[in-house]
Amino acid sequence: MSKILLMGNPNSGKTLLFNQLTGLKRKVANFPGVTVEITSGSYFEDPELEIVDFPGVYSLHPLTQDEKIAVENFDKFIHHDQITAVVCVLDATRLQRSLYLAFQVIEKCRQNNKAVFVALNMMDEIILRKIDLRIEKIEEALGVKTIGVSARRSLGFADFKELATQAKNNPENLHAKLSFEGSVASLKDKAKKIESELFPNISLILKSQNRLDRLFLSNWLGGALFLLTMLFLFQSIFTWATPMIDFIDMCISTTGSWVVERLPEGFVSHFVEDALFGGVGSFLVFVPQIAVLTLIIGFLEDSGYLVRAAIICHKPLSFFGLSGKSFIPLLSGHACAIPAIFASRTIESPLKRKITMAVLPLMSCSARLPVYGLFVAVLIPSGGFFGGLVGYQGLAFLACYLTGIVVALLISAMLSKWAKNTPDDVPFVLELPPYRWPHWKPLWRKVSSDSWAFIQKAGGVIFAVTMVIWFLGYFPNGADHLDTSFLSYLGKAIEPVLSPLGLDWKFGVAILTSFLAREVFVGTLGTLYGLENAEDDIVGLTQTLHDHQLSLAAGLALLMFFVIAPQCISTLAVLKKETGGWKMPIQIFVGYTILAYALALMVYHLVPLL
Repeated sequence: MSKILLMGNPNSGKTLLFNQLTGLKRKVANFPGVTVEITSGSYFEDPELEIVDFPGVYSLHPLTQDEKIAVENFDKFIHHDQITAVVCVLDATRLQRSLYLAFQVIEKCRQNNKAVFVALNMMDEIILRKIDLRIEKIEEALGVKTIGVSARRSLGFADFKELATQAKNNPENLHAKLSFEGSVASLKDKAKKIESELFPNISLILKSQNRLDRLFLSNWLGGALFLLTMLFLFQSIFTWATPMIDFIDMCISTTGSWVVERLPEGFVSHFVEDALFGGVGSFLVFVPQIAVLTLIIGFLEDSGYLVRAAIICHKPLSFFGLSGKSFIPLLSGHACAIPAIFASRTIESPLKRKITMAVLPLMSCSARLPVYGLFVAVLIPSGGFFGGLVGYQGLAFLACYLTGIVVALLISAMLSKWAKNTPDDVPFVLELPPYRWPHWKPLWRKVSSDSWAFIQKAGGVIFAVTMVIWFLGYFPNGADHLDTSFLSYLGKAIEPVLSPLGLDWKFGVAILTSFLAREVFVGTLGTLYGLENAEDDIVGLTQTLHDHQLSLAAGLALLMFFVIAPQCISTLAVLKKETGGWKMPIQIFVGYTILAYALALMVYHLVPLL
């Protein structure tokens, strides 16, 4: 199969173009370092042609880990006979920066007799601002075919198809005509000259960006806006999702009762009621919170604000041994630690990257959201300040997230002091992308796909675990005899560890199962309480815990445990892959579990005093 390689700067719209050309759904965002692995897909106009998307690079002389992956593989791919052409994707709004990479890619293709053409992306913004950008002049300056495209608006795809077909049938027509050998300084001067001659109105775009940066990056106002943005984020997770949570809870309870009433009394009806609707249903209730979190973070990413937030956070983060580039993996960790670990490849400093990976499990990922949502709803009353605009429950959510962040920063500070500074640490340099309105179609697609992926990923595990839990809790004496079940023997064996936290053996079993995946905790607890109250109608797990009068001290202690404990086997496996061994994952697992228990014990004893 013939292949076309996509090369370009970070944040040039390359991956969005790849998605549009292949119909795939790679993650895209308006900040560098999103694509950290090589992906391929069939061109929708020609299934026999494969398009390969490389991580964004600034030049063929790599600095970061993701750039090394891209450049090393590009050097290997360029020699393969299957490579039909290389497409250099340039950001038309930032021509000078893009041209420096284009010179190197074109020269590499010339030396290896490979077809190459240039796709000037972001042309919709050029057209919107009525800027005169003459593509034919750029084509003349580069000595290769050049087309204007907009991945956001699907413009220029017919021209792309024409050149892709030409590359496949007559590649010699797309060979480079000019040589771009020379020093780094000479190539950068050449890029600057071409931009000034062919793109004199570049200042129009930069001026509009600078006006906004004076607001968002100001010393005091910028920090205040950042804090307000974070408060809005966590308040929205609870406030926006609550109506949908209530609706799903009602649907599950109503449907469960309707189904159980039509089943004969006995083994099957108890399984359906307790394991399916009580266990799996308890977990599904909290999916709207994951959707809201994904939506707001996606909006901040696409708008270009997240990179500004990284700059705002650089100074405080550097005090704790991290850099501003650690901010994006740390924020991504609030969705899932696994892609956040990959995103840490953009951190040039090996020491800061290792410290960032070490504290990523402390970021409250979306798998913890069902646990937070459950206990915040049980323990914290509704209402709030300013007419409910700032709610108590939203503040409690924020407190959970902030606790993980504060502990992560303290551990980062300790690790950076214990570790020796490496000689290859580099200064903090981060490119500011332009402000853009999000591309809503990919954003909504991401929200729906992430929510569905969460259900798929967790649903199978939760169903399997709740089945095992239900069978162990049902036998040998049937429903409503949980205290004499097989499961009770296991639970009561570990109860002495949990009793100092005011928790009984049922919570201990739920914690043990959650080490497979955090979100399993809610499903397991739902199954256990369903078995214990088999004679009752199906009700939400929140109401069940209300009825059992879980104490504030025990509930907050359990919340503290979940904020800190690294209950995710997948995260530990990815850490092993990225660090090359089990030493660091085992240290993280043991250390954070002990710390989580100690802090939970402290909370349990402090709450009554306060």
